[in-house]
Amino acid sequence: MSAIYVDPEKRHDFVLLFEVVNGNPNGDPDAGNLPRVDPETMHGLVTDVCLKRKVRDYLQLVHKVPIFIQSRVALNTLIEQAGADADPDVKAKLEKYDELQDPEKRELTHRPHEKVRQELCRRYYDVRMFGAVLSTGRLNAGQVRGPVQLTFARSLDPIVPLDLSITRQARTTEERLETGETEMGRKPIVPYGLYRAHGFYNPFLAKDTGVSQEDLELFWEALMQMFEFDRSAARGEMTVRGLWVFTHENARGNAPAHKLFELIRVKKRDGIESPRRFTDYEVLEPPQNELPSGVVLTRLV
Repeated sequence: MSAIYVDPEKRHDFVLLFEVVNGNPNGDPDAGNLPRVDPETMHGLVTDVCLKRKVRDYLQLVHKVPIFIQSRVALNTLIEQAGADADPDVKAKLEKYDELQDPEKRELTHRPHEKVRQELCRRYYDVRMFGAVLSTGRLNAGQVRGPVQLTFARSLDPIVPLDLSITRQARTTEERLETGETEMGRKPIVPYGLYRAHGFYNPFLAKDTGVSQEDLELFWEALMQMFEFDRSAARGEMTVRGLWVFTHENARGNAPAHKLFELIRVKKRDGIESPRRFTDYEVLEPPQNELPSGVVLTRLV
């Protein structure tokens, strides 16, 4: 019997907890790549886009899962390839696109092609799970609303972004090599931050995009392992410290998501002013008999 949290026909809401030690979890390009912060509270932020990228990268690297949002191939090229495979008429029109009359061109670019949309959902994991805009080029495949959505992750306490100066022995130019001039650099980090994000899985949208049990299994695995193969000097030590999945008996939900999220409480231990490790926090979760009727809680990490 399969675990209830991988049932694609049920609604799931989840809480993700992860930490960073002496690293930059998500640099802000508008602030010199310093760690993102809420300027009013100085709580750290990690965008949903960043978290989804980790999931994509893990699945592509470890399981060779086909991914739509990538840097090596133009998205419009992938859309047209899927369109040519899904519909011979679309393929013929794309091959003679420059010769088409305006009405025929508009038929390709203005009217969403459902067959192409379905083919892209079937072909690419991240389109099925996260959705995508598929109307960016010559072939309009419409849009896909993804059944899995994540919030920004926010640190539980204010963080202190540091911008450290670093030097290197290697020189980039012959002139600097001759003079022995030291080259300088910057390394932005967070000494410590424990971040929390919330997520949602919508079974009605999942049915439309064709999400399977295997897709859900891969998603939970990726969330648990997403930092294990994403190590770099810039990100320091990043670790998933908790993943809780609330599964509803009713596809429409048996309790509001925000009420369920409030049941997972994380607080600093007494006497801790500046947390520097996960054990400086205490995690409190409800016993199963205190959950709303029809809701099952599974802790994966």
